[in-house]
Amino acid sequence: MAAKVRAGNGFIAALDQSGGSTPKALTQYGVKEDAYSGDAEMFDTIHAMRARIVAAPAFNGDKVVGAILFEDTMDRDFAGEPAAAHLWNTQGVVPFLKIDKGLEQQADGVQLMKPMPGLDALLDRAHDLGVFGTKERSVIQAANAKGIDAIVAQQFDVARQVLAHDMMPILEPEVTISIPDKQEAETLLRDSILRHLDDLPDGTEVMLKLTLPEMPGFYQVLVDHPKVMRVVALSGGYSLEEATRRLTLNPGIIASFSRALTERLSVDQSDAEFNDSIAATIDAIHAASTAD
Repeated sequence: MAAKVRAGNGFIAALDQSGGSTPKALTQYGVKEDAYSGDAEMFDTIHAMRARIVAAPAFNGDKVVGAILFEDTMDRDFAGEPAAAHLWNTQGVVPFLKIDKGLEQQADGVQLMKPMPGLDALLDRAHDLGVFGTKERSVIQAANAKGIDAIVAQQFDVARQVLAHDMMPILEPEVTISIPDKQEAETLLRDSILRHLDDLPDGTEVMLKLTLPEMPGFYQVLVDHPKVMRVVALSGGYSLEEATRRLTLNPGIIASFSRALTERLSVDQSDAEFNDSIAATIDAIHAASTAD
């Protein structure tokens, strides 16, 4: 799995919408909130969408390096096989797990991650199920040095806990794409990440999931860093067209898109239409992820 991720000949699909983001994802897919009742039905509905994506002929290890799962998805099956095992054994796609429990209220221009009680037990269970790594998201809303340093410190603290379970952490300090000081926030973020990377023991690697930067190649120093296995990019609200355009300007970074991956899919599409649509999207994201 590490070799597959390190080679990076493709992208990581983010199939990890949680309870808070699932209604929006389902609405985009054409399923209105009155079509399901309660969390159980909501998660059944979103799992059906994810299973449809995973079952598409184009969704395989040729162009999809990995997939990030929500905990509820990890505990379910794809095609009658445990989700993580199916992704790797049947399709050659490396499984990751979203582990954060949502965001705190904004302070110092950022939203830290909420506490994660039971994380060690979850990591043990995920490791036993064949999950390769994790992803943990926090959000930067302003170029505030104190807040950004706090975000990065928290991300690295969680990363060390993940590494202790022989798993690969993806640190995701997302910069909101609409803030007026986005480039300044990116500078503070990059510099803080570099300082924390220096503190990691030699031979230790992490992954980074970052908002596509304003300046092309801005994160190249992170792409080339010996303690970074991969840098991946989130779509962050950009359209598929804009996200892939920005990605081509940042060689060495591969996509890890969620909303942009599913924006052209609909519950009302026939299987043939759905498969053609996801195949076209996968081709576009793969091409942008492997552009020189």
